[in-house]
Amino acid sequence: MGKTVLVVDDDPTQRRLIQAVLDREGYAVVHAETGGEAIDRMTKGGGADVVLLDLVMPGGLSGLETLAELRTAGVNIPVIVLTANGGIETVVRAMQAGAQDFFVKPVGPERLLIGVRNALQMTQLTAEIGRLKKRSTGRTSFDDIVGDSAPMRMVKALGVRAAKSSIPVLITGESGVGKEVIARALHGASNRSGKPFIAVNCGALPANLVESILFGHEKGAFTGAHEKHAGKFVEANGGTLFLDEIGELPLDIQVKLLRVLQESEVDPVGGKRPVKVDVRIVSATNRDPAQQVKEGAFREDLFYRLNVFPIEAPSLRERREDIPALVEHFITRFNIEESKRIVGCSPDTMALLEAYDWPGNVRQLENTIYRALVLADSPILQPHDFPSISGIAAPLDAPLSVQSGPDGEAIEAASHTDGAQSATAGTAQANSAQAGINDSPIRITDDRGHVRTLEEIERDLIQHAIEVYSGHMSEIARRLGIGRSTLYRKVREQGLEDHIKEAG
Repeated sequence: MGKTVLVVDDDPTQRRLIQAVLDREGYAVVHAETGGEAIDRMTKGGGADVVLLDLVMPGGLSGLETLAELRTAGVNIPVIVLTANGGIETVVRAMQAGAQDFFVKPVGPERLLIGVRNALQMTQLTAEIGRLKKRSTGRTSFDDIVGDSAPMRMVKALGVRAAKSSIPVLITGESGVGKEVIARALHGASNRSGKPFIAVNCGALPANLVESILFGHEKGAFTGAHEKHAGKFVEANGGTLFLDEIGELPLDIQVKLLRVLQESEVDPVGGKRPVKVDVRIVSATNRDPAQQVKEGAFREDLFYRLNVFPIEAPSLRERREDIPALVEHFITRFNIEESKRIVGCSPDTMALLEAYDWPGNVRQLENTIYRALVLADSPILQPHDFPSISGIAAPLDAPLSVQSGPDGEAIEAASHTDGAQSATAGTAQANSAQAGINDSPIRITDDRGHVRTLEEIERDLIQHAIEVYSGHMSEIARRLGIGRSTLYRKVREQGLEDHIKEAG
């Protein structure tokens, strides 16, 4: 899902030139001819992730007036101003009005792309810092949960109601659906936000230390107890204790947990008197607790005590419409963590991800996006970046091969497996297409055996690269070992603009 750039300029030629550059990088480009149109779009619907705003527009609002109106209306997305006058006074006025960057027209493709990327990256960094700050201070809310499908709207509605009291909540759902995310939102939306949120995975607790870890112990209570330990309940005092995989607790600990819930006090191991605690309990399990009760693996009285307000977290295959938003969220996060510049997914890739069943749910999607983003060579994630799902192997670099032409002269054949996708075994048609790309020769001699001019060979090579890499100029420039601005110039000089349109 590519980012949207709003280009506000009364000159249609400038708008087309900017769109041509941004389209190649996977951005969605929308236009406005006047400041009024831009304000309507940003405040009444549509929106955008970055605005490129011309400062001088005849009639109506000027660029600076438009920028001031946007900020007054609460539109805080980055704005980059375009001006034919690069004077200090103009730049200062634009920055004072809230612009993040400025371009002096005509702007080069490299400068344009760098400016847009930096603006988006700053937005992403600010959002990620806000998310981490909310998480660390226990103020994550249901507005921070990604997803607006019907099942998730139901979860959020139930969660908001439950957050208004200290009622015990039991969250059920498959592994990886995000039960802890819901628990954190419950805590952040309650009057306990800002207080401790303590998460405990009951299935990971050593059997002989469960009681000590949960309820604490006194110094010398048992061998190895060299100092006093408060326990998770005391650590969560005043806040929320999240008991994940509650069904894994041993039966004897379940009895003691029931007493804590009834009396609001814990008995530390080796302690002489109970300790009062004020803790809101949120528990979760990926099992069927009612079935566990029938099998005798879970105490019935504890089940009724915990299951006062049940919330069922939907699996990812039940909320497929949330996958694009989740993918965008994970790409944004991992771009920051890994210093990458992935723009989004191609339409084929997104269709592939939406069609997959995701047995590991959101956790599996998160890890899959992480792997694809780390290994991707292109700013647009392609199906071959997800080989375990698509069955398409990632392309490998192949050396330049030398073949013999019909007249006996040597010809070079660029084996560009980078631009082709290796099809799954047994798909003869795909293999044939792959071979067709790999065998496309770049001839260095003409029909009479004479060496062709460097300009002719260069033109064929660029044309071949455009076809192999589907007109993706960044990838073409990288493979040819030249800058993008140089590539654009050569494309214009060689008259290859139409080939770019056909490839794209």
